[in-house]
Amino acid sequence: MKRPYMFLLPGMIFGFLLSRAGFSDYDLFMDMFLFTNLKLVWTMFTAIGVAMVLMSLIRKFRPRSLTGEPVRIKTKPLHRGTLIGGVIFGAGWGMSGACPGTVLAQLGEGKILALFTFTGIAFGVYLFALVYPQLKKSGIPPA
Repeated sequence: MKRPYMFLLPGMIFGFLLSRAGFSDYDLFMDMFLFTNLKLVWTMFTAIGVAMVLMSLIRKFRPRSLTGEPVRIKTKPLHRGTLIGGVIFGAGWGMSGACPGTVLAQLGEGKILALFTFTGIAFGVYLFALVYPQLKKSGIPPA
């Protein structure tokens, strides 16, 4: 039985840490995209490196989840939809100064402009849900 509420506290801690580290600051994102402050870039590279090590350990030792199910890492295929989605995501990130994780931290800090970003993310998810059946029929993403 899945219990999604068990991830609420870790998510709140993650958001708090994003906020404390300054990753909910619009100026930090602008500086990153202008290459004047690479704090966020180096943090992401560090996170990617740690994730790579942990994923290889998961594949090697095959642990079980908190609910007792075996942890499986599935590789997702790359296709042109990946490129299109990445471009849309990057453009939205660059224009708004927030990604889906940091926008929630910004809302928690009371940054009103984050409401527009959150609304855009929600609209994008809704739009994708509407067009996904057609994309699937056309082979984007592979069925």
